[in-house]
Amino acid sequence: MKDTLNYLFEGNTLTAAEAEAILTRIGEGQFSESEIASFLTVFRMRKVKGEEMAGFRQAMLNLCIPVDFSDFNTIDVVGTGGDGKNTFNISTLSCFIIAGAGYKVTKHGNYGLSSVSGSSNMFEHFGYQFTNDPEKLRREVDEIGICFFHAPLFHPAMKHVGPVRRALKVRTLFNIMGPLLNPSFPKNQLVGVSDLEIMKLYHEVFKSSDQNFMIVHSLDGYDEISLTSDAQVISSEDNKILAPADFGFDTYAQEELSGGESVEDAARIFKSILEGTGTPAQKHVGIANAALGIKCMCPEKSLTDCVAEATEALENKKALEVFTKLMTN
Repeated sequence: MKDTLNYLFEGNTLTAAEAEAILTRIGEGQFSESEIASFLTVFRMRKVKGEEMAGFRQAMLNLCIPVDFSDFNTIDVVGTGGDGKNTFNISTLSCFIIAGAGYKVTKHGNYGLSSVSGSSNMFEHFGYQFTNDPEKLRREVDEIGICFFHAPLFHPAMKHVGPVRRALKVRTLFNIMGPLLNPSFPKNQLVGVSDLEIMKLYHEVFKSSDQNFMIVHSLDGYDEISLTSDAQVISSEDNKILAPADFGFDTYAQEELSGGESVEDAARIFKSILEGTGTPAQKHVGIANAALGIKCMCPEKSLTDCVAEATEALENKKALEVFTKLMTN
């Protein structure tokens, strides 16, 4: 670690292999908390490079508890957080809509960081039992269409980093790594990012993988399609700007996406949308993100057709049916 730190302090960057090697050793508990803190501080002082992030991602995936769903065509929809917008659980809602439309979803997430309610808060509130039992998870995907990976159960290496992150009390590279670390290695991924720097970084990581991907950033700062402004979307196919009208929807005010002041508030909003009593803004933002997820899985389909599939899944209560089955499984 001393050699690595001196190398980095001199302004050098790591290759993907070097980044993978050093983070593997951190994850195996080979270094002290002070050494880990010094290492993480480097990437507060300068931006992590794409090659470095690719190596860090590989290390974490090598160290995770993997779940082999390679015989399914799956998607994960997740945001980096950090946008400070405190929305309701839009990515999680879109996952149930996608599953309601007949696709397979392997959702990866954790407790809320920048909002009142993260995906784990939502699943836990409704009684979902977190597990890393591959047979139970496989049965959920096969029979219901969706399962949930509570990140701490799949990334034991984080136990060596967690105390350091809590002590530092600042964002570290691990705050933006989460969406890259789904332990089932989904073939498709829709990722929302909170700024254009992270978008560029993620693009460098994803373009060297074999995943179908879409990276989304709403230009007014949301880490998803918000319908409050235009959004930039980078995929394995192209790079474009999408306006709310491209989905067939109006432009909404930011306050219409609020998640409330508590997990209970966010859960009430979430359930009302599935039950068909949400506001137009709430319903449409879920549909828009679900449509983009379907488009990621099926690039040959038009966005209009994807919106139609997502709308049908929500309005005909197919998404609610999936939700009810999973929570009572």
